[in-house]
Amino acid sequence: MKVLVANLGSTSFKYRLFDLPSETQLARGGIDRIGQTGSACFVEIGGRREESTQNIADHAAAVKICLDQLTHPEYGCIKSVSEVAAIGFKAVFAGNLSGVRIVDDALLAKMEDLSDIAPAHNPMYAKAMRQLRSAFPQIPLVAALETAFHDTIPAANKLYAIPYEWSEDYEIKRWGFHGASHRFLNTRIAQLMGRGDLRVITCHLGGSNSLCAARDGKSQATSMGMSPQTGLLQNNRVGDFDPFALPILLRKTGKTLAQILEDLSSKAGLLGVSGLSQDARDVEEAAAKGHVRAQLALDVFVASIRQYLGAYLTVLGGADAIVFSGGIGENSQVIRAAVCRGMEWAGIVLDEARNSSLPRGSESSISTADSRTQIWVVPTNEEIVVARQTVEALQSR
Repeated sequence: MKVLVANLGSTSFKYRLFDLPSETQLARGGIDRIGQTGSACFVEIGGRREESTQNIADHAAAVKICLDQLTHPEYGCIKSVSEVAAIGFKAVFAGNLSGVRIVDDALLAKMEDLSDIAPAHNPMYAKAMRQLRSAFPQIPLVAALETAFHDTIPAANKLYAIPYEWSEDYEIKRWGFHGASHRFLNTRIAQLMGRGDLRVITCHLGGSNSLCAARDGKSQATSMGMSPQTGLLQNNRVGDFDPFALPILLRKTGKTLAQILEDLSSKAGLLGVSGLSQDARDVEEAAAKGHVRAQLALDVFVASIRQYLGAYLTVLGGADAIVFSGGIGENSQVIRAAVCRGMEWAGIVLDEARNSSLPRGSESSISTADSRTQIWVVPTNEEIVVARQTVEALQSR
């Protein structure tokens, strides 16, 4: 069964084509600057890379280009669009409509209604899904909600201390995100350690960041809450923030609530503290050259990771493994070392030599032989998780 997995941005479309159940990746590609002049397209199939520039109006047109690439008579990997069993999406938020779902009117309406919670994701996904349902009615669309992996979190770790009716009537609770990544990492570390009965803290650190505490492969707590803006500070998002500071900001800045929220979700995080960049690589480079605010941004970032790490050691009663992943977690020896520094009391001992010499993007243990808690770097693969879930949704239907 061939499944196309789509990753959408406001002006981008990235995809991978998998053949299940072998989980063979047949192709990968992407299109940037959708809706603008000169959209850049690429596809990689069997070691061959093709690039082109076209004017692509919307995401439906982008998918049409994608399918044309996959069925190209010279380098394509399928003969007909009919071979694509479904398109799977790493969708973000639909409240109580969590899990993995065939895309229908009810799901789209719910995603649109909750766009305030995930403004950088929900509107574009709902719009693109509507376009694709109209343009390709013969291809089922499947939404794998990022909240799904966290459906197992106990109420004690999921509820805010708000009037109980708000949780029930308005769905205000700690939903959690990055579910596909945390699911993959828990599955993979169980394979690497040869055990399923593990206490694992997974650290997805990249453009956006979250920690998750899982027992036996099931989420018990996660740092992101009602929205992807909360928890750890992100590249340009605030992370945890006291809402009672909002009245002061409204009075002092003269901005509207919408403008303040926009600032907190686009001008905060690493960018806000450093004043330089939202890219951790730029911030690390500046800090190494003595830039005070760049170093402060890294310090705040590491402190927030360590605070959640300590909390999750309590939630799980210790950890058998800590897993670093995402663009930062996989590639920044500086952040990994800072997070693990001075954690010997908890049985977490980093092998400094292995950590500093690990090639970028590698999968490896970086703990010492006598560390009670294993420390791993594992590249995540959210797309294969979505592909698996898409097949399960089709079969259950």
